[in-house]
Amino acid sequence: MTTTHRPRLCARLAITMLTPLLLTAFLSGCATQAINSKTITNTVTPPAQWQAPLPHGGSVTALTLWWQSLGDPVLMELLDAAQKVSPTIASAKSRIVQARATLTGAQSAYAPQLSTSLIAQRGVNSSFPTASTAFQGSLDASWEIDVFGGNRQSASAALARLDGANAAWHDARVSVAAEVSTRYFNFRTCEQLAGVLQSDTQSRRETARLTDLTAKAGFAAPATAALANASAAESNARTLLQQAQCASDVKALVALTAIEEPQLRNLLKAPIQGNSQAAMPLVTVLPAALLTQRPDVYVAERDVAAASGDLGATQAQRYPRLTVGGSVGALNFSNSAGTIDLSTWSIGPVSLSLPLFDAGKRAANVDAAVARYDESAAIYRGKVRQAVREVEDALLTLYSTEARQADAAAALNGYAASFEATRARFATGSASLPELEEARRNQLSAQSTLLQLELQRITAWINLYRALGGGWTGPYSNRQAAQ
Repeated sequence: MTTTHRPRLCARLAITMLTPLLLTAFLSGCATQAINSKTITNTVTPPAQWQAPLPHGGSVTALTLWWQSLGDPVLMELLDAAQKVSPTIASAKSRIVQARATLTGAQSAYAPQLSTSLIAQRGVNSSFPTASTAFQGSLDASWEIDVFGGNRQSASAALARLDGANAAWHDARVSVAAEVSTRYFNFRTCEQLAGVLQSDTQSRRETARLTDLTAKAGFAAPATAALANASAAESNARTLLQQAQCASDVKALVALTAIEEPQLRNLLKAPIQGNSQAAMPLVTVLPAALLTQRPDVYVAERDVAAASGDLGATQAQRYPRLTVGGSVGALNFSNSAGTIDLSTWSIGPVSLSLPLFDAGKRAANVDAAVARYDESAAIYRGKVRQAVREVEDALLTLYSTEARQADAAAALNGYAASFEATRARFATGSASLPELEEARRNQLSAQSTLLQLELQRITAWINLYRALGGGWTGPYSNRQAAQ
């Protein structure tokens, strides 16, 4: 090649290399834009304040330390065991790995794709009758220029799903903790109720024994003895039913924690420690804080962002695609006559493909993406309303149980005093057996009511803990708090 031809060759190469950049600059003004998901989140306005009374009394603790504040080591051991074996948490962790892999795949579309090949061959053909050896190697590159932002929107959607998967993992951990603790306190209350019924059964049996003796001596009617025996049998049946319910709670805890039942029963023999009534989760002033401290609400917001990215990527499929290729190859051919070097290199082709007709397929895909975006936006709005409702319900239950607890305790004291007085009168013959049984039923009902109120109260605390996000804070919480 003469020196006069070299400038022309260089100019041609420069034009070839600049063409993709010029096309990119020309077409970038037509790039598609996904719907901004913040337009949805900004239009959701929770109430300015709680409509249910806020709880008072007890020590205010951070949500992340709430379980420790209960002061029950048995509960903490059960929670730790359940977190390790829960399929829900394992599934959430797996979705994080999948979302991270999807994000890596989406981001790889930004970079050029490289491939290489190596070939070695020896043989004889009609052109070279003597044995010859050929070595060939090549490096091929291709790059799709993201003119209309389809790859960028796909990566944005993948990142949003990864954020949502991380938040969903925490939501799963909170759900498992709430389920285990609810079952645990159900069992503790069940044990107390079973103890009350056991004492009641023993008392009725003693009454039936004394009544039988009195009837045999002729000082009481046979019907009175029959009533006493029936009352004892009825109480024993209730005790057996309560014990079966306690056993069911143990089976549920075994399934949740994967602890062998004998070992679990040994753990549950330990007395209740701590004061669950004194632990009070932190109740934020404004319901708007739920937008940043509820993981499920954040997941729904990230789903809206992902649907927005999918919509942008789907829209980009309706527009031209620009790709650039290139290769570098080395070919060495040798035989008895000598060695020939046939190495080559190339830039291109520069490919611009434009969809012309697909019978409405791409337009239908866009319509479906819009529908999915609208669906995710509606789900997000519903999540916010549901979050506010769950907190309100928990607060109402707390207020109701706290207001009724003093009356329930006073009722129990009164019925207990009435029962003791009636039993003393029955021992002297001045009170009938029906009067004694009526006083006994009133006392038993008051005891059950007080225990159930205490269970409702701790269950409401657990529900409030869960409704307030379980100590999780969204990535925007610190910035918003500073503002």
